[in-house]
Amino acid sequence: MQCYGNQSSLGEFILLGVSDRPQLELLLFVLILISYTITLLGNTTIILVSSLDPHLHTPMYFFLSNLSFLDLCYTTSVGPQMLLNFHSTQKSISWAGCVAQLYISLSLGLTECLLLAIMAYDRYAAICQPLRYTAIMSHRFCLQLAATAWLCSFGNSMLHTIRTMRLPRCGQNQIDNLFCEIPALLKLACVDTSANEAEVLASSVIFLLVPLGFILMSYGYIGAAVLKIRSAKGRIKAFNTCTSHLAVVSLFYGTGISMYLQPPSSYSQHRGKIVSLFYTMVTPMLNPIIYTLRNKEVHGKLSWEKHSTLM
Repeated sequence: MQCYGNQSSLGEFILLGVSDRPQLELLLFVLILISYTITLLGNTTIILVSSLDPHLHTPMYFFLSNLSFLDLCYTTSVGPQMLLNFHSTQKSISWAGCVAQLYISLSLGLTECLLLAIMAYDRYAAICQPLRYTAIMSHRFCLQLAATAWLCSFGNSMLHTIRTMRLPRCGQNQIDNLFCEIPALLKLACVDTSANEAEVLASSVIFLLVPLGFILMSYGYIGAAVLKIRSAKGRIKAFNTCTSHLAVVSLFYGTGISMYLQPPSSYSQHRGKIVSLFYTMVTPMLNPIIYTLRNKEVHGKLSWEKHSTLM
C-alpha cells in the first residue's frame, strides 16, 4: 500500500526532545531560558549602540548589526517552542508550526554562513586595502552584499523545506529532536531519502565549505599583510580587529559542519540534539559577548553610557 507524505499535514508532530529524562528537561529549561534572555539583551544592545552612535556607522558595524538581528530571529524561531515543550507534558507542534520553524531556522542559519564570509571580506578590505577601503565597502555595496546573503538563503531554504515536508511519513509523527530540523525529519520518511540527502550535502558544501574556504583565504591574505607591519603595536591592533570574528566563525562553522556534512542516514540523535542546541542557542548568546569583550569601541561606548546613567 502506498503512503503519501501529506497525511500529517492537517495534524501535528511530537517533539520528543529529552522527554525520557525529566530531570534533564528541567535543567535544559533553566539553561535555555537564561541563554535566550542573554541573547535578547546582548544582541539588542549591539543593534541599538551601532545605530545610535554615529561613530559606529561603518561597514563592520553594519554587518555586526545584521548578525545580531539574525541571531535574535534565529533563537526566537526555536527557543520559545523548546521552553514550552520542556515545561509542558504536551510536546506537540502543529504541522504549520513545524514548517515555519524548519524554514525560518534553516534560512537564518544559511544567512549566517554567508554573512560571516562577507564580514571576513570586510576585514580583508580594511587591512589589505586600507587606502581604498571606503571606496570598496561603500554603503550601497554593503546593502547589496547583505541583501544577496538574505535572499539566497531564504530561496534555497524554501526548496529544502518543500522537498522535506512532502516526503511520505506513513503516519510517523514523532520527531526525536528538540525542534524541526532536516536530518531528524528525514528519519521519519518511509521511502528512500538518498536524493534528499544528496541535496542537503550539496547545499552544505555551497553554504558551509565554500564560505569557510573564502574566510580562510581572506585571513591568509590578512595574516600576510599583518606580518608586513613593522610596528608590534600595529600588528596587535590589526590582529585584534579579527579575533572576535574568528572566534564566532569557529563556533558556528564547527557545529554546522559536524551536523550537516554527513549523510542524514548516519545522523546520531543524541549528538544531533547537543549540536543543534549549541548552534541555535549557545552561539547566538556568545556572539555579542565575544564582540563586546574584544571590541574596544563597543565596550567603551557601553561603559560611557553606564557611567552617564549613574551620574
